[in-house]
Amino acid sequence: MPDQHRTFFSELPFLVVSGADANGKHWVTLIDGPEGFISSPDERTLTVRTQPDAHDPLVETLMDGGDVGVLGIELATRRRNRINGRVLPSDSSLRIKVVQSFGNCPQYIRERRWRRVSKVSPQRAIRSKTLSESQIALIQSADTMFIGTGQRRHGEHSSNGFDSSHRGGEPGFVAVIDKGHLRIPDYAGNNFFNTIGNLLVNPKIGLVFVDFESGALLHVSGTTQINWEPEDSHDPGARRMIEMTIDAVIERPAALSLRWSEDDEDLLQFTVIDKVEEAAGITSFHLARADGLPLEPVEAGQHLPIELDIPGQPGPVRRSYSLSGAPASGFYRLTIKRESKGLASRYMHDVLKVGDRIRARRPSGDFAVPCTNCPLILVSAGVGLTPMVSMLHAVAGESSDRPVWFVHGTRSGSTHAMRSEVATLVAANRQISSLMAYSRPDSQDRQGIDFDTAGRINAATLIALNAGDAAHYMICGPGAFIADLRSGLEQQGVATDRIHFETFGPAS
Repeated sequence: MPDQHRTFFSELPFLVVSGADANGKHWVTLIDGPEGFISSPDERTLTVRTQPDAHDPLVETLMDGGDVGVLGIELATRRRNRINGRVLPSDSSLRIKVVQSFGNCPQYIRERRWRRVSKVSPQRAIRSKTLSESQIALIQSADTMFIGTGQRRHGEHSSNGFDSSHRGGEPGFVAVIDKGHLRIPDYAGNNFFNTIGNLLVNPKIGLVFVDFESGALLHVSGTTQINWEPEDSHDPGARRMIEMTIDAVIERPAALSLRWSEDDEDLLQFTVIDKVEEAAGITSFHLARADGLPLEPVEAGQHLPIELDIPGQPGPVRRSYSLSGAPASGFYRLTIKRESKGLASRYMHDVLKVGDRIRARRPSGDFAVPCTNCPLILVSAGVGLTPMVSMLHAVAGESSDRPVWFVHGTRSGSTHAMRSEVATLVAANRQISSLMAYSRPDSQDRQGIDFDTAGRINAATLIALNAGDAAHYMICGPGAFIADLRSGLEQQGVATDRIHFETFGPAS
């Protein structure tokens, strides 16, 4: 785990954990504890000082060892990181050997603030093979759930293990077909396909729904089929549907000592003051507070959570987009690619106009320049350049003379957003260099000087910059792009704590 992930986990009041019980059923659970109950003694270990409740469906796995997937999530700030690994034998605490660690984009997370209450004695768990009416009502009102999947094949293959993931949407996004069947939408996200990939190998699945007011947990275990082209989808934003047959249900009243309330205090009105086409299918939206007051301070690399009122939708459509402008510009800039099936991006491109209003929360996120004077390589692909342009503005305004490289890959000149803006910043700062790679340059591109190399960016491209052992690499782009670069850089000897990344998807 990078140090920022270790610190993040150690500050959480609860963890989401998935695994399998002794009978092979898949479950997801939440584990809470007092302040500081999670720690990371080293980059390969997560220690959780608590004893699982006897009614927890994963109590034996957590006590005796086994593969687990772990999700750490801050609902108030929409930050989340995931690990998977194996439970290690321990007498006094839960110790997890970390195999993989990665971050996630913050889309579809409903903001909530937590508080602790006096620990309630565990109540008797209610077990059944189908859902009761009250359990159906909880699922139909839920805007949040957690999902667990896993598989083990190919010996010690890197894809083995469990994954815990967050799913969110408007209430009713998980459809109850009947007491024994659920339908779960799979939205366009960062396309890691952790959940879907596991289900293709092993169709078993676990879900947990949280009653945020009472601390109750509703665990559901079953098997699935993937509907790749749902024609009768109850959710037009879904790319796929997970059809679930329920095998077992466990309801645990007052299982947690945490309670949550929805956080709407910092929701503000913003006016679109400009709309600028940056490249084919990529547009920037400039936002100012509708009340005319100054903006909240922004750190380069942060994102802005927004809410849109889109006709025909049952409630506000929530998305988070990286801020792409200079932190001190006096307005917020969101640079968004129009996705053919993207509900929010299509609305913003096709409907939203100058003078219209949207709602947004305070900027958040911890994808930021990690040092004040180290060499810096800003690497992006496609619309992943948005936080990198913001960082470029920030470092261009520093008094530091540290070397900076802006490395960007896109298909061709027609998809190369903010080209002139970046070129101007590079030309005005002798310590900044740039490298532009076009994967499919056209004949017009080849006549100009707008790109430096044909092909895709890889680890060799970055190592050839000779930035030195002290350099930090900031990477943003699709999941496969990040995975290839991270793996290649590590193989070239770059320390993991010098590789920082942010995934994005059509709605992130």
